[in-house]
Amino acid sequence: MFKYTIKRLLQSLVTVLVVATIVFLLMRMLPTDYYFSEDQLMKLTEAQKQEQLAAAGLLDPIPEQLVRFYGQILRFDFGESRRIQSGVAVIEVIGSKFTISMKNGCIALVISLIVGVLLGILQTRHKDRLLDHIGTGYTIFVNAVPSLVSYSLVLVFGSKVLGLPSIYSSRRPEVSSILPIVCLALASIASYALWTRRYMVDELNKDYIKLARIKGMSSKTIMVKHVFKNAFVPLAQYIPASFLYTIGGSLLVERFFSVPGMGPLLTDSIIRYDVNVVQTLAIIYAALGIIGVFLGDILMMLLDPRIKLTGRGGTR
Repeated sequence: MFKYTIKRLLQSLVTVLVVATIVFLLMRMLPTDYYFSEDQLMKLTEAQKQEQLAAAGLLDPIPEQLVRFYGQILRFDFGESRRIQSGVAVIEVIGSKFTISMKNGCIALVISLIVGVLLGILQTRHKDRLLDHIGTGYTIFVNAVPSLVSYSLVLVFGSKVLGLPSIYSSRRPEVSSILPIVCLALASIASYALWTRRYMVDELNKDYIKLARIKGMSSKTIMVKHVFKNAFVPLAQYIPASFLYTIGGSLLVERFFSVPGMGPLLTDSIIRYDVNVVQTLAIIYAALGIIGVFLGDILMMLLDPRIKLTGRGGTR
């Protein structure tokens, strides 16, 4: 366990550095004019621009800039925003927006996990019946219909029927976050229901379940103590990744409902060529994905001690 943890942490660090390097090099391929605001481009002479670029180290050889960039990452110094909030530290720019995305993501994950798993259990209990067909239909609908269409349906129903705000408001964050959270949870509910049903049906067809029935064990005991317990182990692997992807992957939802989270910040920073913000967000998203996969493996092993993450003979 300890060796596996150290190995994965080192692999994760290397992966994050590779992603950061690629983004850094791509940003350095942009024309130098993108490093200045609109006002600076109009006021500064060419000599003054070159002087500021040299002072910022942007005219140094790329390898030298890259080494300096690695040092900044290790010190968690991501520089200042040049265009989104000129002169403000990138961490400060991202901080408040990350908090909003994380809060909505946590709530959406809890809802999707509870509703999705319960729906999958009910589908398994009523396999090939009406409830199972309804759940399957919902899963197919969510996966087949474009996200914007399903978001529009939620928006129309929530605003016209329930009277909920259609646009995020900082004055009423709790109420105006309801529709974005619902939209974030839609796909995850379908995914959890689908995989819960699949894993539980697979468990029901195994020999030890047939033996338990022959011994006279009740259906409820079989479902709770054996089927669901064993089916939840592979499902648990995706919970941390789902949580972290929800935080980082809410770009479309936050843009759709005008939520001031990390999603709109990413697109705005790309459009306005705010290099430091783009680099930092790329590192954060890469770290979120890697941490999610790592925590999923750990959680699966904790739920089932029989699973070994390292060793010989085909183990992970």
